[in-house]
Amino acid sequence: MDVDETNIEILRHLKDGRKSYKLIADALSLTENTIRNRVNKLIEEGILKFSGSVQIDALPGHNLLYLGIKLKTMELQLKALEFSRLKGVVSTGIVTGRYDIILQVLLGRDYSLLEFITEQVARIGDVQTIESFIVYKGYNLKVPYIL
Repeated sequence: MDVDETNIEILRHLKDGRKSYKLIADALSLTENTIRNRVNKLIEEGILKFSGSVQIDALPGHNLLYLGIKLKTMELQLKALEFSRLKGVVSTGIVTGRYDIILQVLLGRDYSLLEFITEQVARIGDVQTIESFIVYKGYNLKVPYIL
């Protein structure tokens, strides 16, 4: 699918996921039906997904953290896919620098960093080192609630 400038403008308007197609259509001088069709196509193509996002700081007993993972293998895509399926993982990225993979992980009242490492990460082979970065305070940082 070609993500043209109109699609980009629609995506900009959809940062407020509750904004009506009519308001977007009016702002872009398009029909509501055109907006609806384009949004549906973006969803079908896997480019757009609607979800509620929460401010983790507002949820007692919850933490967001990043884990830097260094691997013993170069099967980065396979390992990133495995990590992305672990409980609590919000996102997984293959990155440059001293780590091979960065995870964004949501922890809850009954789900600690120790549990995540010993029960989830331990299932993945070829992990050389892990470094954790707990977010004490986030700004413009909201994630889907996945626990």
